[in-house]
Amino acid sequence: MKLVPLADRVVLKQIEAEETTKSGIVLPGSAQEKPQMAVVIAVGPGGIVDGKEIKMEVKVNDKVIYSQYAGTHAKLDGQEYIIVRENDILAIVK
Repeated sequence: MKLVPLADRVVLKQIEAEETTKSGIVLPGSAQEKPQMAVVIAVGPGGIVDGKEIKMEVKVNDKVIYSQYAGTHAKLDGQEYIIVRENDILAIVK
């Protein structure tokens, strides 16, 4: 199966959290911060949202930082994805 986002939505796959600190201390799962960085898996076509034409700024394989409480979590074929609106993406990491 494949996720195909509609309108101005983007499908993201979260990048795994660091399990150790820079000094080498291993962090338990409860102490790890939830990362807000993800890779773009699929991009919707844009279109007209709220009367404004939306041109998508992100593309597949971009690394992005997204808003902490944004999106809908979906699980497909054992993988977890986050579906967000493009305006919930804060930056592209170059």
